[in-house]
Amino acid sequence: MKLTFLGAVDGVTGSRHLVDTGERQILLDCGLFQGFKQQRERNWHFPDALRGLDAVVLSHAHLDHSGWLPALVRHGFRGPIHAHPATCELAAVLLLDSAHLQEEDARRANRYGYSRHAKALPLYTKADARRAIAQFVPLPAGRELRLGTSRIRLTPVGHLLGACAVRVQHGGTRVVFSGDVGRANDLLMPPPHLPEAADVMLVESTYGNREHEAEDTAGLLAGIVREAAARGGSVLIPSFAVGRAQALLLVLQRLRAAGAIPHELPIFLDSPMATEATALYRRHANMLRVPAREMATLLDGVRIVADATASMRVSAARHPRIIISASGMATGGRVLHHLKALAPHERHAVVFAGFQVGGSRGARLVAGERETRIHGEYVPVRAAVHHLRGFSAHADRHELLQWLRGLGGAGAAAPAHTIVVHGEPEAADAMRQAIERELGWGDVRVPQLGETVAL
Repeated sequence: MKLTFLGAVDGVTGSRHLVDTGERQILLDCGLFQGFKQQRERNWHFPDALRGLDAVVLSHAHLDHSGWLPALVRHGFRGPIHAHPATCELAAVLLLDSAHLQEEDARRANRYGYSRHAKALPLYTKADARRAIAQFVPLPAGRELRLGTSRIRLTPVGHLLGACAVRVQHGGTRVVFSGDVGRANDLLMPPPHLPEAADVMLVESTYGNREHEAEDTAGLLAGIVREAAARGGSVLIPSFAVGRAQALLLVLQRLRAAGAIPHELPIFLDSPMATEATALYRRHANMLRVPAREMATLLDGVRIVADATASMRVSAARHPRIIISASGMATGGRVLHHLKALAPHERHAVVFAGFQVGGSRGARLVAGERETRIHGEYVPVRAAVHHLRGFSAHADRHELLQWLRGLGGAGAAAPAHTIVVHGEPEAADAMRQAIERELGWGDVRVPQLGETVAL
């Protein structure tokens, strides 16, 4: 058996790990590279290692784990894409929206001439996304799938609706891939299940070099909203449409009910994808830790923005308001029009909720950038910029170590090999050291992009 690392080994995006059993080639995740330009440019390269691919297994639906599927299909992949049923539903929403943004960005670049290419092209189209979605094959958690003589099983890990660790067993070797591990006290998701016994463990390290601060996230958000409203300003919250938008709505509804923010302050949800995802979360309320009756009230009094014209009206409005709009790192979508309208004015506030990938617009603004380029022009940033890390759905270093301690149950042997992925270089190496030091596991390593490891 061999593992080849095609993404998410020198950063937190582009998750793609190829398992070659000698009989089948199975790709764990098929993510989009995001953030720095040199990372994004990798999306246009098709690795030779994938030319004999038989199947894909997704850990969850976030684009950094699923968003390259339409490109893979565009390059001729026609095999099955296995994922938890909820992941299949969420990924369908995400991929169609991503394809729409790819097409819109290309059209806008060509219309206004700010592409550096003679003609800007989308990475993939909505037709490519639909073909990828047609290849989804739902795999419920705990049910075993056979691919040739290999066996595959999913184990829930919190983080996002449908998110699971993936176990691939071939012969006597068991490979477990963590995907993204959730938090024990997540707003929406129950705690992650403990991982199955593994000979080879691939573990994420997004927060491998830090622990979440003990902040009153809801209280901080309430204070930001009250202060902006008192200045006559609005609050813009760039948000991931799946998972994060639902958590924000839950907190805002609770703050409204408690009188912690003005009840008359309008809340706009300006993301068709977030609206669809909210419906999915409410339909799958049995998988959440939030009571179904509370999930049913998530959109009470929330104004849904139906189209781009209505979105422009929300941007131009003078009265204070809260706007939740995708994307979460302000890399594209309708949120850019709101940012262009609100960022130049001191009375407004921009709140980034959760992790911001290095090189993204969100990361630069959080770091203090006072000017940002949107649609080919530079926009001054005078609004107050806040970063609420408590909304992160990723386990921190302590939580990851606790999850790994439960590997295989009491008395289970440590894996022979532990491979740390999905982290910025500093975070991944810190996680490697913590596993060696605190768990006493041997052969812990951080792979290089394109590296192949024989097991």
